Amino acid sequence: MITPFSLKTPGRIVFGADSLNHLAEAMSGYGRRPLLVLGGRSFAASEQFAKVCSSLQHKGLTWQTTQVSGEPSPSLIDQAVLAAADAGIDLVVAIGGGATLDAGKAISAMLIEGGPVGRFLEGVGTARPSGRKLPFIAVPTTAGTGSEATANAVLSEVGRRGYKKSLRHECYLPDLALIDPLLTLSCPPRLTVACAMDCFTQLVEGYLSTKASAPTDALALDGLRAVARSLQPVCLDGGNLSARSDLAYAALLSGIVLANAGLGSVHGLAGTIGGLAAIPHGVICGSLMAPANRLTLARLRETGQNHPALGKYAVLGKIFSRKDRAGDQWYQDFFIAELERLSTALQIPTLSTYGLGKDDISPIIDASDNKNNPLPLTKEELTALLTALLTPAQSLSESAG
Repeated sequence: MITPFSLKTPGRIVFGADSLNHLAEAMSGYGRRPLLVLGGRSFAASEQFAKVCSSLQHKGLTWQTTQVSGEPSPSLIDQAVLAAADAGIDLVVAIGGGATLDAGKAISAMLIEGGPVGRFLEGVGTARPSGRKLPFIAVPTTAGTGSEATANAVLSEVGRRGYKKSLRHECYLPDLALIDPLLTLSCPPRLTVACAMDCFTQLVEGYLSTKASAPTDALALDGLRAVARSLQPVCLDGGNLSARSDLAYAALLSGIVLANAGLGSVHGLAGTIGGLAAIPHGVICGSLMAPANRLTLARLRETGQNHPALGKYAVLGKIFSRKDRAGDQWYQDFFIAELERLSTALQIPTLSTYGLGKDDISPIIDASDNKNNPLPLTKEELTALLTALLTPAQSLSESAG
């Protein structure tokens, strides 16, 4: 018998090489005066963007652009909304990485909601968003966050009292997610690695989540098979379109999975760490994946019960192993070893490289949660996990004075 479930997805998904060519036609079905939210200046100067502008002109659309540099902050969103408020904008289209898509998502909501976006952020403001927004189209140029398929926009204030918090409502799912793997070919190696590890982490945590369902499991496993085929190849050869397509597909699925099943201990810690220090989110995920899953697996075994997640860890090992007919424990251990191997092979930087020190551990643990982890990890366990990762270094709290 299938356990009851619900599934939230973008209104429409278009996936495939050269699908960017259909963007203008798709946009005309949602509005006539789009705001284009762009990421890095390289895309704005690219031949691809020139073609987009030409096709918009051909369709008779008039547009305004705004640029997003780095992780979007509440003040960036407020400024963008103020600049576009009197321009008659009736559609928002974000073209860029996850930060750009999150910014576009928030702008599309705040152009209708009005007021500072901070009022609506979880754990920051006290107001609840209504869910009203302008039509929103997400066009990712990286393969990692899955923001093209999620109902939240992550905004950040980085520093001693920093945070990464979400503007969230189920109506904030994009009206259209257009994924063209060709757009990811120019993604530089370090960003490719960070994005791939974010996608990988989301699929694993969504699959293991206590909120997982039959459809999210199916989507997660298909995404993980794509990751197993192509994560390392895409990081070694950014021009491999087949591998790029696999990761773009996996990232899309990871967004659907996390929007419906939630995430676990890695992302619970990563959000807090990302608010404290300007560390790429995928680097944090890559650093935590092996130790967090090693700890979770050990705790599951200690229960002495046949927990469903133990079987899932064995499935994960089978996806990444070429060995047939081994026992479940062998596959479970292999998966943890594979996480450790990938962290080394992809040269994931350590957290202490960014100035994170042992004195920062307690504030991180206090502000983090792991509610969807297969088993909740205690503060003592999470403290031991982070302590093992950090070498003695000046803490950010000390350096901030």
